[in-house]
Amino acid sequence: MIQFSYTVKDGAGIHARPAGALIKLVRDSKSRVTVKKDGKEADAAKIFTLMALGVKCGDTVIVEIEGEDEEMMAANLKTYMQENL
Repeated sequence: MIQFSYTVKDGAGIHARPAGALIKLVRDSKSRVTVKKDGKEADAAKIFTLMALGVKCGDTVIVEIEGEDEEMMAANLKTYMQENL
């Protein structure tokens, strides 16, 4: 399992557009990706659970990746979040 934290810089937080793109990225993975915030967690492949976290600008999330391609997925997720969130 790989875990990293990320502080959201996008003024709107994790809203529908970047959440949808994040889901597309995760959907093709052979690993399970979980996003955690304030004791809540969401499957990153499901938009409603991801949006229910209510992540706003300045919030720090923990991303956990576990599975066959976890190293590649962690690198892809870090890049995506830095460029879009």
